[in-house]
Amino acid sequence: MQNGIFEYRKVGVQSGVESASPHKLIQMLIDGAIEKVQLARGYMERHEIAKKCETVSWAMAIIDGLRSSLDLSAGGDIAANLDALYDYMLRRLLDGNLDNDPAALDEVGKLLNELREGWNGIGRD
Repeated sequence: MQNGIFEYRKVGVQSGVESASPHKLIQMLIDGAIEKVQLARGYMERHEIAKKCETVSWAMAIIDGLRSSLDLSAGGDIAANLDALYDYMLRRLLDGNLDNDPAALDEVGKLLNELREGWNGIGRD
């Protein structure tokens, strides 16, 4: 039963990605990063180290993907500022993971939520 639910969700996500606009894809990535940071925070609290490390790595991969999608030559100050923000978030996640520091994960979660609010404010699908 669990496997069937997983496959159903996987198809739903894949369909959503395939039909999403670039704006919606960024929203989905930001939401995914927020979810992973929250999960990692929970694993940290429960001392589930392997799951915490895996989930922080997943959040970092999403943020790195957001960072690599920036066009620094055409994006001007906005792209440069986002690049610096993503770099900061990656470093804070790494520090939080290594030091088991929930405040670092909370900080990144807050920054991602602020980013989501700003991104949602610039357009609707």
